[in-house]
Amino acid sequence: MPDDPSNSDQRVPYQLPMPPDAQAEIVVPSAIPEDDRVWVPQAEGVLFRPLCLNVSQGYWMNLLKVTRSGVLSRHRHPNPVHGFVLKGRWSYLEHDWEATEGSYVYEPPGETHTLVVPDDVDEMITYFQVNGVMYYVDPYGNHTGYEDVFTKIENCRAHYEKNGLGSSYVDQFIR
Repeated sequence: MPDDPSNSDQRVPYQLPMPPDAQAEIVVPSAIPEDDRVWVPQAEGVLFRPLCLNVSQGYWMNLLKVTRSGVLSRHRHPNPVHGFVLKGRWSYLEHDWEATEGSYVYEPPGETHTLVVPDDVDEMITYFQVNGVMYYVDPYGNHTGYEDVFTKIENCRAHYEKNGLGSSYVDQFIR
């Protein structure tokens, strides 16, 4: 039931302790960072910025930034993926729609698709929540690689150690 606006306690914060085993929240004030060192290279012209790397449930949330056009990857998801386009646009070879700025995309479990950024897009940024694994395949379904929350963390640690932020910089995003 909603709070009663006439109640004088309405703006009083919750007064009881949080559960002792609850994890800390994550607040990222500048999700699109001013410091380019926060972007982790994934491939030529493809970078990601971690927001939440959940090791207990096996998902990650990140911004994907692409600064080149063409095919990025062909991959399959065993679990759902959610995306929201912040800048630019992209599509999948397997579908007739295009994800443009402001678009929300739901990718159902079992979907295999080939992500393409059009030639006239200089930069694309999309927020993704990936549940489980990204299983990379060739056009005929043969396995070519994978990513999961643990490989994402490893990539972040190596990148942040190399660029001066320190390998522990990623710890703030791990839950």
